[in-house]
Amino acid sequence: MMGAMAVGDMALPQLRDELTLHPGASAPDGAPTWTLHDPLRNQFYRLTWAAFEVLSRWHLGSPQWESFATTFVDHFSLTGLAAFGIALGVAKIIHEMGHALVAKSFGCRVPTMGVAFLVMMPMLYTDVNEAWKLTDRRQKLLVGGAGIIAELTLAAWATLAWGLLPEGTARAMAFTLAATTWISSLAINLSPFMRFDGYFLAMDALDVPNLHPRSFALARWHLREVLFRLGEPVPEHLPSRTRLGLIAFGWAVWIYRLTLFLGIAALVYHFFIKIVGVFLFVVEIGWFVVKPIAAEMAEWAKRWDGIKISRHSRLTFGLLAGLILLAVVPWSGRISAPAILKAAEHVQLYAPSPAILTALEATEGQAVSAGTNLARLENPDLAARLEQTGRRIGVLKYELSSMGIDDTFRSRAQSIAKELEAAMAEQAGLVSELRRLDLTASMDGVVTDLSPNLQPGQWINGKEPILGLRRGAVLEAYVTEEDLPRIQTGAKASFIPESAGTARPATIATIDRMAVRSLTEPELAVPFGGTIPARIDRQSLIPDGSIYRVRLLLVEAGETPVPQRGEVHMQGERRSALGRALRAVAAVLIREWGA
Repeated sequence: MMGAMAVGDMALPQLRDELTLHPGASAPDGAPTWTLHDPLRNQFYRLTWAAFEVLSRWHLGSPQWESFATTFVDHFSLTGLAAFGIALGVAKIIHEMGHALVAKSFGCRVPTMGVAFLVMMPMLYTDVNEAWKLTDRRQKLLVGGAGIIAELTLAAWATLAWGLLPEGTARAMAFTLAATTWISSLAINLSPFMRFDGYFLAMDALDVPNLHPRSFALARWHLREVLFRLGEPVPEHLPSRTRLGLIAFGWAVWIYRLTLFLGIAALVYHFFIKIVGVFLFVVEIGWFVVKPIAAEMAEWAKRWDGIKISRHSRLTFGLLAGLILLAVVPWSGRISAPAILKAAEHVQLYAPSPAILTALEATEGQAVSAGTNLARLENPDLAARLEQTGRRIGVLKYELSSMGIDDTFRSRAQSIAKELEAAMAEQAGLVSELRRLDLTASMDGVVTDLSPNLQPGQWINGKEPILGLRRGAVLEAYVTEEDLPRIQTGAKASFIPESAGTARPATIATIDRMAVRSLTEPELAVPFGGTIPARIDRQSLIPDGSIYRVRLLLVEAGETPVPQRGEVHMQGERRSALGRALRAVAAVLIREWGA
């Protein structure tokens, strides 16, 4: 039987479960055939070998991206990373062989193939510089794109194998190879911002040799003209659209490389041990970020005589001084922290036992005082037992009153008295149970959490709350370890609800000096829509960093029927942006040196 497989949102129809497949007679050319039976229509269809192959792979028409992405996430382990490394090596060997073979086919000499190190990472390379001798642009593009074409071909076949193979080692290997080649080809090699294949393809396609150096020279010239208006000649004369395009490309390369190198530096810092990680981070930032900036500053120094007499330079240096002031001067002492406004006291009312709701005497949001009836319940079984116990008590009392005229009752007087005592105790217990069925408010508060589905005559489970009572309001915020020394009790604050609402003034009441081990307010955690990074561990929310609870008092407390998530702005010690950055660097150095 051919199983139906989900097709999701694709246009392909879904194969029905009741379809059956039977072997058929051989075709005139000897190829096998099959017969498809549709029992609903009682019709039979003859399938050729090609049709059978299409139907047997019908599920490939369904979206496979979700499964592919899930499998990719599942491979984030030491074993998975090792497999990715091996697959990357195989893909890069095929990539470089593609360059070499195509260059060789066009008569170019390939003197060397080997391994180079880029940011301490081994990179395979192939010397195909003789491709510059080719006069046909198409041939140059083929040499430059041969590696990517080879990788994409490998990725396509590996992806097809992953879709066809059953679960097992071979399918896992196909996935690893497919994922590695797709990422390395599309995300890395095709990028024109680094000196990979995409860069050389862009040069050949645009017919702009030395694309990076020329765009950098134009971008630096443009930067100096914008800042200082030196009136220097353009490094090379090009049409205005071409010049603007190269300037924009140069800026795009700088921004891309700055982001990339900062990311690589952070990875180097995190993946190496203590002082080695810090040292490599400094080397990375110094070589790839600070060095180019220092080289440009040196060019400014050479032009200082022209810069200092330029009127436009005064505006530039004025803006620079303003930025320095913004970084150095502690302008603002406001500290923001995620917070939740909730009731100071919260109780939930349950049925003491399974019972029938006879009346609901409270409404959502109603203010009630202690002792107010909120709901009435009834239990027919308790009522029947109470009635039966009452009749039994009446019988026992009659027997005691008849001892003077009946010797039988006289001989059982002691046991009758004990039975009567037990029956009366049972009656008192049943009366107490019935009284508990009248739910009353245990405190002054506001009725909340009242289900709209509750109706009179409905059986109520004793394990589910009927309604809740909330009283007062308490505001709790969570500050980071960096901001903790900046706040103190008594400081002014304001609470900004996440939903529509005005700011509510408050003051800091208490500050916990011990970090929170588990977050008791799931609404504030990232997995539940909050802003505090936390992970779920054994049914507890564990914050990813050190956070401290701060309790605040609202100036106008009032009632809080429903918890409100928001943000608290507190007045604290003023610190400059530069000071915070230096403190963060010092904290990292102290932590990594073990001080």
